[in-house]
Amino acid sequence: MKQKLSLFFVLVSFITFAQVEEKKLDELIQNTLKTFEVPGMSVGVIKDGKIIYSKGFGVSSLTSKQPMDDTTLVGIASNSKAFTCTALAILADEGKLNWDDKVSKYLPEFQMNDAYVSQNVTIRDLVTHRAGLGLGQGDLMFFPEGGSLTVNDIVHNVRYLKPENPFRTTLDYNNVMFIVAGEVIHRVSGLTWAEFIEQRIMKPVGMNASFGSYNRAKAVANKIDAHAPADGKVIAVPHDWNETANAAGGIMSNIKDMTTWAEFLLNGFTTKDGKKLVSDKQIQQLWNLQIASPVAMKNPYDTGFYGYGLGWFLSDIKGHKQVQHTGGLIGTVTQFTLIPDMKLGIVVLTNQQSGAAFNTITNTVKDSYLGVADRNWLKTYGDRMSKANAEYEKQKKEAFAKSEAFKKDKNLQPTAEQFVGKYNDVWFGDVEIVQQGNTYRISCKNSPRLKGELLPYSNNSFIVKWDDRSYDADAYIIFSYDENGKAESAKMKAISDITDFSFDFDDLDLKRK
Repeated sequence: MKQKLSLFFVLVSFITFAQVEEKKLDELIQNTLKTFEVPGMSVGVIKDGKIIYSKGFGVSSLTSKQPMDDTTLVGIASNSKAFTCTALAILADEGKLNWDDKVSKYLPEFQMNDAYVSQNVTIRDLVTHRAGLGLGQGDLMFFPEGGSLTVNDIVHNVRYLKPENPFRTTLDYNNVMFIVAGEVIHRVSGLTWAEFIEQRIMKPVGMNASFGSYNRAKAVANKIDAHAPADGKVIAVPHDWNETANAAGGIMSNIKDMTTWAEFLLNGFTTKDGKKLVSDKQIQQLWNLQIASPVAMKNPYDTGFYGYGLGWFLSDIKGHKQVQHTGGLIGTVTQFTLIPDMKLGIVVLTNQQSGAAFNTITNTVKDSYLGVADRNWLKTYGDRMSKANAEYEKQKKEAFAKSEAFKKDKNLQPTAEQFVGKYNDVWFGDVEIVQQGNTYRISCKNSPRLKGELLPYSNNSFIVKWDDRSYDADAYIIFSYDENGKAESAKMKAISDITDFSFDFDDLDLKRK
């Protein structure tokens, strides 16, 4: 009787603890939404094969005011990369390709800027961010949304991107290579990337509410609007994604399905009905370090190694292996974390672009299972972002103040004849600058949402102030003149460090036509 009573109290204590922790997490999420001005967030936690937390908070849209719940669809962005690599692993298991096959075997037309790399780049190189392209290099071919270039255009234009690093030496995160990998899947399987992901992965896994692309989810009512700060106020912005970049970040899913995905992965890539979709041999490839990146000597999780596998960031935290990825589109960011030996999965989906928000939740939940005392991640990230945002605002204010001062001296400003006209970058396409009354305008042919006003900044440069203020990507455009004082070419760079790396203005080399 004494033993039974003891077990009863243990059970009651466990239930009470779970309820207390759930209440704390609810409160933390609500405070996180307020601190980082995130309209809505959904969070899922799976432990030992059981979903122990699956909730939505706030609203899915500031426009509709509909509540966010665990069935609300969100663009998971680069968390789609794990699906791309799982698809390649399935095809490898079927003997239809190998990770170390040359890309040219499946895409004969594919070339990179260097002849040696063109001949030797493999499928593995495409999905490990080690092919030599820089961080976000080439992203303007599909980012922001609404561009006109096709997958075939992007596959072709890669040859014009001059690598920033030697082949296979550096981990520099790059989306364009995943688009090429998605085309390999298409050529090998005969299915589009989205069809393959839905039919061969999502359906067997039980992700019944998810879609391989935004366009395939258009009829679903319960999905978010994206939100971004624009001139100091968070507003709803279009939540969509170019079909060309699905393999890099196109999936629409929700917390219920993403915890199902986590359960599948933690269960050895085995579905609920016992079907193993990926062999252990291929899992070892996916979750083994392919290229390493330096780690700070002092860090909050005593991490000793960090790098990329196949579609996953890999690291050690407090002696445990962590398998993780994040994703970001304009107006939404997501985070997916697994600690396989603890059978723990944490998923955070948001409808605003604050990485500090998802890190606050993930790190707090992670610490609770690692036995780490409360480190108040909300305050840590809140203070860090306040400081960073102040610096970003300072950078922008100083740039615009200098522009305003320069406007007053008309004699120093370049004349229309010097720079108005059409320019071309070989991989991005045409950029046109026109005069409209007393103002100058810029527009990009293959990225029609990138248009704005030119504000004089110096005798050879302007600030490009984009019409869409949610981009937070205003940039300098700097002209190079010939001996007659006419612009021959132009370079661009962001005016503030807040600008997303996918606005890869630095990689443009604009030549006047």
